[in-house]
Amino acid sequence: MPTAPSRPAALVTGAARRIGAAIARRLHADGYDLALHYRDSRADMDALAAALEAARPGSVLALQADLADSDRLPALVAQAQARFGRLDLLVNNASAFFPTPLGQITAAQWDALFASNARAPLFLAQAAAPHLRAARGAIVNLVDIYAERPPRAHAVYAMAKAALRTLTRALALDLAPEVRVNAVAPGAILWPEQGKSEAERAALLAQVPLGRTGQPEEIAAAVAWLAGPQAGYVTGQVLRVDGGRGIG
Repeated sequence: MPTAPSRPAALVTGAARRIGAAIARRLHADGYDLALHYRDSRADMDALAAALEAARPGSVLALQADLADSDRLPALVAQAQARFGRLDLLVNNASAFFPTPLGQITAAQWDALFASNARAPLFLAQAAAPHLRAARGAIVNLVDIYAERPPRAHAVYAMAKAALRTLTRALALDLAPEVRVNAVAPGAILWPEQGKSEAERAALLAQVPLGRTGQPEEIAAAVAWLAGPQAGYVTGQVLRVDGGRGIG
């Protein structure tokens, strides 16, 4: 049964763990009902949803999908709308990330990186647009400082995030004035799961004026600010949360 549409509702992709889970927890604490997408991390999603439901029953809908399956994307939006009776916020957080050394790049790698980082955000935004317009809502995309400063051996990932950065600006024009569209560009927040050596970590942190990695909660706070009324005159912008790394 749909809940009474009294609270704002958000759809967050890639929400089971890491930055996505931090965004979900922050938005939930701010009073949002949540449709939380995940692909493979069922155990993590079950734990997160259970914790949020314990705090406020009936406030979470978990949605499993592979965002590379474009036919599934409108259904995610429709399920969120059907459950909560409204949709105020879309957070495109889900992201594939892996190296693509020049000379070894394949079409399959291109497809995988663009599917989650660029194509899915576009088609989710398209499906969500009527509901977001009705709510005078917002979209927040998670881009990357690498969209402007690509690292070695990650050309395809950087291109996909650059596409999402451009999409942010295009949607801000196409959905105005009812819907605001912005992005957050994190710097070094969590180390890649495939690991980095101590020397690599030290070299990266040497480029960060604040001298530390960021916290997922700091990204979540930026998302919440861009989604909220305090940013009511902000659209088409990319907010760097990178410890000053983009200055140089």
